Amino acid sequence: MKKNNLISIVVIIGLIFAASIWYGRNNGLLPVAAGDEALLYDGLFNTILAIAFGFFLVVEGVLIYSIIKFRRRKGDETDGPAIHENLSLEIAWTAIPTVIVMWVAIYSFDVYTAMQGTQDLGGMAHGGMHQTVAQAGYERGGMPMSKATLASSKSDGVLMAGTLPAGGDDVVAIDVSAMQFAWIFNYPNEIATAELHVPVGKKVRLNMNAVDVLHAFWVPQLRIKQDVIPGRSTYLEFTPRVVGEYPVVCAELCGSYHGGMRTTMVIDTPEDYATWLKEQQEIASNDPEAIVANHPASNPVSQMSEQEYLAGKVAQLDSDRQIKHMNH
Repeated sequence: MKKNNLISIVVIIGLIFAASIWYGRNNGLLPVAAGDEALLYDGLFNTILAIAFGFFLVVEGVLIYSIIKFRRRKGDETDGPAIHENLSLEIAWTAIPTVIVMWVAIYSFDVYTAMQGTQDLGGMAHGGMHQTVAQAGYERGGMPMSKATLASSKSDGVLMAGTLPAGGDDVVAIDVSAMQFAWIFNYPNEIATAELHVPVGKKVRLNMNAVDVLHAFWVPQLRIKQDVIPGRSTYLEFTPRVVGEYPVVCAELCGSYHGGMRTTMVIDTPEDYATWLKEQQEIASNDPEAIVANHPASNPVSQMSEQEYLAGKVAQLDSDRQIKHMNH
């Protein structure tokens, strides 16, 4: 191979590498990363996208080069060279993707482990990440595990879903009830709301149960999703980092009005969160029946007709428009 050709190949590979890294970091395909876990996911996503973009440039570049370089010239009626095989090339294009796929698999599992807490029960966190495993696991059906079962699961490395221990003051624990077709968030001191509020910078633990059918708690800006299962407690941990309002979506088909099972997660500053809790506590203290009256469980959507459900939605939209008009 001529020296000039070798230099050209090195330059082209360098340009492809630089373009892939740039696109992986500047693709703009994901919404804002509002939590620590989102940063882990985004790192994996951007890395895989950069690799895919690099391969795209290589394949398309070789294709375009071949079309131009080896095109049929006018008046050329000869056959092309009889090339049967190139063992070195075949080994290279088999080994390189294999190594990349294995590396991505290990990287993906490491991110999954960090986000889901699937490390050894009671042991050190995988990869140095914080420990989030449910040390007080649950058996099938949501029944607490006995000490013997827990010890067996720990020794066997079996991971069971369930609510975490009470934890310290650095963890904000919120009980979540999912039902057709609403989310209910229960805080200490008898505070129950249909909108999730969490403080920025503090680890949040959601202890979740489903009242009726299978649901799934999903916040795209956190890149996390967890099934909420009838008869079994599940949990989700995250650390919010960006103040703002984000949609909470049910990501599991749960009935006729599944598309309307949405609410909002508000990430507050610590001061705003304390103020909001105080306001909710005052409301609960002054009119405790208001919580029950406004609680979706007192008038479940599953018992409504389509006309009743749609009428309620229309009334809610009209009320929201009036409030926005008054604010402006």
